[in-house]
Amino acid sequence: MMFLDRTDAGRRLGERLRRLRGEDVVVVGLPRGGVPVAFEVARAMGAPLDVIVVRKLGVPWQPELGMGAIGEGGAREINEEIVRLARVSPEELAAVEEREHAELERRARRFRGDRPRVPLRGRTVIVVDDGIATGSTARAACRVARAQGAARVVLAVPVAPPDWTARLGQDADELVCLETPELFASIGQFYGDFTQTSDEEVLALLRQAGPEPSGVPGTGERTQVGEVEVRAGPMRLAGHLTVPEYARGVVMFAHGSGSSRHSPRNRYVAADLNRAGLATFLFDLLTPEEEYDRGKVFDIGLLARRLVEVTGWVRDRPEVRGLRVGYFGAGTGAAAALRAAADLPGEIAAVVSRGGRPDLAAPRLEEVTAPTLLIVGGRDDAVLYLNREAQARLRCEHDLVVVPGATHLFEEPGALEAVAALARDWFVGHLAPVAAG
Repeated sequence: MMFLDRTDAGRRLGERLRRLRGEDVVVVGLPRGGVPVAFEVARAMGAPLDVIVVRKLGVPWQPELGMGAIGEGGAREINEEIVRLARVSPEELAAVEEREHAELERRARRFRGDRPRVPLRGRTVIVVDDGIATGSTARAACRVARAQGAARVVLAVPVAPPDWTARLGQDADELVCLETPELFASIGQFYGDFTQTSDEEVLALLRQAGPEPSGVPGTGERTQVGEVEVRAGPMRLAGHLTVPEYARGVVMFAHGSGSSRHSPRNRYVAADLNRAGLATFLFDLLTPEEEYDRGKVFDIGLLARRLVEVTGWVRDRPEVRGLRVGYFGAGTGAAAALRAAADLPGEIAAVVSRGGRPDLAAPRLEEVTAPTLLIVGGRDDAVLYLNREAQARLRCEHDLVVVPGATHLFEEPGALEAVAALARDWFVGHLAPVAAG
């Protein structure tokens, strides 16, 4: 393993590419797995983010083996050697191409929607993916960028086979790669977490990146406070604060594994809350070193104490001073949110748990006064049982909603959208300013 996950890979790749910050840069990611990497690169560069939609053409009886790729605007790349060795007939190739072209058009509509395409003409375009295997999709993406008028194309990836420059050297003006291991079997072997990226996560990152700052209307005016650092006792915790114009409440995201600030799922929910006029603060309850200590991940007392301290810091921020506060917790962060709410009676306006472990706060659940919503996947049997047990202890206003067909990470189509809508409605209903009597 070389990278914890795509976010880690993107941050490291962004550091390598900082030397290009002075140029007129656009970062484009290859959906779906390349977009979380590209998001971090774009943030490091201070550059706009967009996607280039491409589709691999897999050998019919071995789809993971690419024999070519197609991309937006008619870009097409065929690996004649693989077609010959796999004995793929012209008719079979045409059938695969027709099927993938339909999927390409579907994804282009899905990812772009009403978002205008970021102009590439005359600019340096950094094409980003989570790694290179055969290189067909990357080659197609570079060709799309060229066709759209890019003045310079930089292909950047975290990991690739040793011979990748020989394969792709003619397709980009510059090739950037962090690691080229000798023993290369698949991209996923070099990631600790290579979970498939969902459409919803791609959309969340594109929304969070926002429109290019050129007067192009986006999803609403926002004041992006951006990255901040919070002191909790002797520790410094990293966070990201977003405040919409005329915000009517602030939601703090708590996650015990240290992934809250970078979690695509939390970002997706946060973007939906921002559009509803709620400020969001995504932060890490644990430092990167602490998150590998399982004792600290499950130390609900520690997590809750830090959440209480950070809540005080948020209340003092001038951008959100006077706004009602809500907690959104996942995993052990949900238990920390409920325990912190019990420690701050009357001060927390609402709590939402996504696939959380409220049972870990069992000794304090009866003291929680904040209206609490528990969201659980219908196929997450063990966690659903624990949530029902915890629900029986709550004395505050509460509800438990089961998302049908969803597993623990809500990766199924529409599952994360359902979570975002439920959380949005709960927070909007409970964080709105109290009218004067």
